[in-house]
Amino acid sequence: MTETAEVLAGVVDGVGHIILNRPRAINALTSTMIDALLVQLSAWAVDDRVDRVLLTGAGERGLCSGADVRALRELALAGDPGADRFFRHEYRLNAMIASYPKPYEARMTGITMGGGLGVSAHGAVRVVDATSQLAMPETGIGLFPDVGMLWYLSRAGAMGAYLALTGLPVDGATAIEIGLADTWGGAGEPPAAPDDDWITRCFSADEPLEILARLEGEWEAAAPGECAAVLRTRCPLSVAVTWEALHRAKGMHGLAQVLAQDLVLATYLVHHADFAEGVRAQLVDKDRSPRWTHARLEDVTPGDVSEAFGE
Repeated sequence: MTETAEVLAGVVDGVGHIILNRPRAINALTSTMIDALLVQLSAWAVDDRVDRVLLTGAGERGLCSGADVRALRELALAGDPGADRFFRHEYRLNAMIASYPKPYEARMTGITMGGGLGVSAHGAVRVVDATSQLAMPETGIGLFPDVGMLWYLSRAGAMGAYLALTGLPVDGATAIEIGLADTWGGAGEPPAAPDDDWITRCFSADEPLEILARLEGEWEAAAPGECAAVLRTRCPLSVAVTWEALHRAKGMHGLAQVLAQDLVLATYLVHHADFAEGVRAQLVDKDRSPRWTHARLEDVTPGDVSEAFGE
């Protein structure tokens, strides 16, 4: 058994139960936690005492809010190779979960975002409930939706593009509809996913600026305009890179290819000025006023996007 202060693990009646144990940080993932999960899951894969694995999060707020991006920011600013190492190990963990030889169940209660989806949405059994709020909010901090989520989002039509670009959360019913979850926990049936026709109309456009134009042209309801305003606050480079990554992922043939693309992009963007600025504005100074390197999405060039892909 592996057990640290941040990851608790034990076996009872054939169930290997892992608890992410940083409740004050909504169980945000550290390098130590990722390494502990890799060791524990590797051991349980060949342990005859373990028939299946269950992942939950400590506390009442959620399974996992994602990576500890403040710590990542400090590593990147210091030029520490630990920033790149974090992503290599995290994506190795995501791939292990996706191909795990025993049933792997994740209880996606409350806030399950970013890296929290990486340790849950690739599992064999993904349980949501009335409290679930799922999102990939990375465009708001100068990153992009990683941990293999573009494999799912690229196959979820306009709603996948909406989630990838805006970073806004969806409930458990919507998560089931678009393939991020498959089982409803708790009493009763899940509510019907909202019929947001404007998302289909706007996010089926051929490029992000056209999405913005369509959102800003939808005058009959408030939601599209509000969405446009949110999208305008996101890191312009991140939005442009995410759009390109989303479309490349759609043509890929497996999760491994998506994770390989993720590693190229993550190890570029984590060292970009936008990431340090985005985390500063959202989580350090909390002024919510990031000064991105591009003032607007219109200012991002094809060359800027290609550079992120190492081209």
